[in-house]
Amino acid sequence: MAIELTPYEARVIGCLLEKEVTTPEQYPLTLNGLTTAVNQKSNRDPVYSLTEAEVLDTVELLKAKRLISDLEGFGSRVTKYQHRFCNTEFGSLQFSDQQRGMVCVLLLRGPQTPGELRTRTNRLCEFTDVKEVESVLAVMQEKAYVAALPREPGKRESRYTHLFGTETPETASPVAFVESTPASAPSSDLVARVESLEREVEELKELVNSLLS
Repeated sequence: MAIELTPYEARVIGCLLEKEVTTPEQYPLTLNGLTTAVNQKSNRDPVYSLTEAEVLDTVELLKAKRLISDLEGFGSRVTKYQHRFCNTEFGSLQFSDQQRGMVCVLLLRGPQTPGELRTRTNRLCEFTDVKEVESVLAVMQEKAYVAALPREPGKRESRYTHLFGTETPETASPVAFVESTPASAPSSDLVARVESLEREVEELKELVNSLLS
């Protein structure tokens, strides 16, 4: 059965995929933790301001689709949530670390170029270079997990989008990827610097929250 996620559902699944890897000590997530992750200002596009009630409504829809399960008890009085989106014992989606990392970032930030994907997945998986990203994207295109969008005017790289959404752009196409050129390197360097600053800010926020809790 095809997985179709609304924008809010995609954000919730993306957050659970991300936090499972980046903050395993806090995963599964409480409703409060999940709401904070959904509304996070860094590494998100667009930025949301959902209430806990709205996030809980989204969680309930995902539970009905068997894409989320909740955990109660086990020494905690608070219900926690974990995804069943991929890499589960009985699930049909089985991703490599690289594929999982890219799907996670696409769910959180929408269409992106191979260069952006390489930079933005560095806390989730490793790529040696952009060509390796393109190679993984090619495999994922064959399996209809992602698709290429028409290249924007003045851009050297095509963007890629995931195909798990109810609002996937109709212009998405499973065409072969366009290899990046050396001329696109300065843009990738700028993205890398911005992403590094965003990660530092997010880590400082998590540190402050842990000290205050």
